[in-house]
Amino acid sequence: MAGEIPDLIAEVRTGTGKGAARQARREQLVPGIVYGGGAEPIALNIKYNYLIKNLKAGRFLSRLFNLKVEGQDDVRVICRHVQRDVVKDTPLHVDLMRLRRTSRINLFIQVEFINHDKAPGLKRGGTLVAVRNEVELEVTAGDIPDHVTVDLTGLNIGDVIHINDIKLPEGAKPSVARNFVIANISAPSGLRSADNDDAAEDGEAAEG
Repeated sequence: MAGEIPDLIAEVRTGTGKGAARQARREQLVPGIVYGGGAEPIALNIKYNYLIKNLKAGRFLSRLFNLKVEGQDDVRVICRHVQRDVVKDTPLHVDLMRLRRTSRINLFIQVEFINHDKAPGLKRGGTLVAVRNEVELEVTAGDIPDHVTVDLTGLNIGDVIHINDIKLPEGAKPSVARNFVIANISAPSGLRSADNDDAAEDGEAAEG
């Protein structure tokens, strides 16, 4: 299961339509709506600076939130759209969708590498190069993994770890079918330089 799901704090917006939305923006609020999940849509306001902070944190459109609205039960949501000003690029409206526990969604999950001391390649001075510290997976909203584990046991210099090499949490699968690279173990810089020198000498010998 995932660790703590971040809160997204909002308040019920009184009134609907363009007039209420404009009034919200004058008060440094961003209007929005939460819908789906078998319940009626609710018009919301989110504090502008608070929303900007969450947007700058990244992955806003693919991150699960615990929506907290006074007088309402907490509910898991994901953002489906952020309307922005075409000139200033500031947020004008936010669409949030409620999720059932059985809903399937795409989320970025942290990658955790273990057993560094059991990788011969690292013992020989190789370097673990993490190509992806997160992977996008399709998961069930009610059973989101906290991380994906990559076991480095037995890996040598030159070994490459692909997504298909990893045992994913039950119910999770990659959001794309391509067998993309997660990490590799590269040779020590000294060894790479020696290999390059050898290659250069072989080339010169061939020319001679």
